[in-house]
Amino acid sequence: CIYAEDCMQSYQRRVREAVVSTQSTGDIFDVKDVDPNGKHFDRVSRLFCESESFKMDLILDVNTQVYPVILRDKFRLMLATTLHEDGAPDDGSYTSNLEGTRADTFEYVMFGRVYRIEGDDFGDSNAILSAYISYGGLLMRLKGAANNLHGMETGQNVYLLLKKLAF
Repeated sequence: CIYAEDCMQSYQRRVREAVVSTQSTGDIFDVKDVDPNGKHFDRVSRLFCESESFKMDLILDVNTQVYPVILRDKFRLMLATTLHEDGAPDDGSYTSNLEGTRADTFEYVMFGRVYRIEGDDFGDSNAILSAYISYGGLLMRLKGAANNLHGMETGQNVYLLLKKLAF
């Protein structure tokens, strides 16, 4: 880009197009640390994780009373805009019947909203982006290369699905 305005528009377009494919992409994450700054809530732990394939960093608050997670656990994480296997959009209302959805194959599911997307360097094609999502006050930050992150926008609804792996 020649003009700063063109560079900024290009960056903003990449940010809109970038942050984890929300239809079916996921990765395996290793729990590297749990509550390194101390435990602030009885039922919630803050996990610090690294992905195996895409080398993304994840910070995730989890209700450990419902879904216990400990140091060195491995889990599959998927982010999705819908729970429907065919990709059909959700209507945004709660349903207790999750049979026949993506939730069937996962152990822990949360529904949240993207509240911020940040990037390090708008002129660099290898920019590092961070997506911030709130799941009813439980927070998540996913940070990684822009080319590994696709499709998320501020204000977008996102499901988080987790399943622990035996190793």
